[in-house]
Amino acid sequence: MTAATLQKTPGDNIGSPPSTPAEWMDYLKGKLAAQRGKIRPYGEYYDGRHQRMLFAQAKYESAFADVFARWNDNFCGLIIDSVNERLAVEGFRMTDEPQADKEARAIWQRNHLDAESTAGHLDAMTNGQAYVIVWADKDGEPTINVESAETTVVQLKPGSRREVEAAAKFFVDDWGREHCTLWLEDVVCTGGPSLFGYAVSSTEKNPLGVVPVVPLQNRARLVGDPVSDLAPIIPIQDAINKVTADALVASEYAAWPQRYVTGLEIQEDEQGRPIEPFRVAVDKLLQAEDPAATFGQFDAADLSNYVDLVDMLVQHLASISRIPFFYLLKGGQVPSGDSITSAEAGLIAKTRERMLHFGEAWETVMRLAFLVKKDKERADAFEAEVMWKDPENRTEAQHMDALLKLQMLNVPKQQLWLDAGYTPQQIERFQGLLEEEAKTEMEMADKYMTQADKAALTQPGQEAKPGGGDKNAQKAASKPPQGNSGNAAREKAGK
Repeated sequence: MTAATLQKTPGDNIGSPPSTPAEWMDYLKGKLAAQRGKIRPYGEYYDGRHQRMLFAQAKYESAFADVFARWNDNFCGLIIDSVNERLAVEGFRMTDEPQADKEARAIWQRNHLDAESTAGHLDAMTNGQAYVIVWADKDGEPTINVESAETTVVQLKPGSRREVEAAAKFFVDDWGREHCTLWLEDVVCTGGPSLFGYAVSSTEKNPLGVVPVVPLQNRARLVGDPVSDLAPIIPIQDAINKVTADALVASEYAAWPQRYVTGLEIQEDEQGRPIEPFRVAVDKLLQAEDPAATFGQFDAADLSNYVDLVDMLVQHLASISRIPFFYLLKGGQVPSGDSITSAEAGLIAKTRERMLHFGEAWETVMRLAFLVKKDKERADAFEAEVMWKDPENRTEAQHMDALLKLQMLNVPKQQLWLDAGYTPQQIERFQGLLEEEAKTEMEMADKYMTQADKAALTQPGQEAKPGGGDKNAQKAASKPPQGNSGNAAREKAGK
């Protein structure tokens, strides 16, 4: 075979997937670079590090860019946080049992996921997606790490929107060295960049048989990449910054009344430039000897037009993002009771939709965690469900009143506790506390109840008075019924 036959023309590999771990690393690195370019602006808008002030003219930018360099009017963080603060995982039901799965909760707590899951939800809503990696530690216990879409990337199987064919995480250590971990269904490889792309330094068998990386996607459509919640917000945010910049410029140039004088001779310096006749100040008086001179002033610019325009843009932003108006608008009274429930209906619906999408990912994560533990029953528990905290904010009186009405419908006590907002751990403690209380009451009754009281309790139809003693019981038993006293008197009279 000659060298000419070994050469490949451009396009020979079009449509050919990577076949070796090194090729997968090269491919996924390129995909990650494109992914970073798409999502990085969203992170900058969330953090308020985007282009803040958009000036109408270049001269204004040169004059005011330094003045307003640290100023921005950013609503993007509020759009994400108002939903994220209502997303809280309280537990998992892995089987048909009504209680939360204790071992699933232990895995969740061991991996600090109360906090890490919140960070994952935030990144997923901001960037459109985040990732969760499940693996085993040295003791065989599952480890769960939430990763950013700026460091981790996946390749789905052809024709599938959920099954992952390959995944990789790229990161740089504290010494500036770049590393890559690649997961395939059969092997797990580590490596780094070399002279000709990425090179594999170690390879081991994948004991799980699946790629243990789960995409945490935000509102994925049937076609295309997951969508960031900030995608429709950014144009409006830019418009708000532009109008605000114009208002600040107007406040500098036109908000102060400009004075004028007519009929006054204009003095010039040696270069022929007009000399300013007055130094206007609060304690200065303008005067002229020429009786024909007149003074006046122009009206100041009305900045309320800018305020009205910003208010209109904020209303559009609230409508598109489904954030209640009172979260964003100035003035007015914050609604309460049924009014606030109605105002937050769109936000609650949006939150529950996120629970639906994120819940699917967390269920997959927990099944992978039990696969690590070789628990086949729960690894295949496709009926598993996430237990979310109630996203609605209601007054305590309203909430308790609703629960009492549900109790009248014979709703089980444990379900009412869950609806009241108690965690599965608290409910489990409730069961123990109730048992202790019942045991204590029985011990107290056994200690202070007399023998007659106990005997009366064992005889149906009789009640004993606590503390009455045996004599009181006998006296009560020997006393004739009060209702028959009249009959006894009539019998004596007849004799």
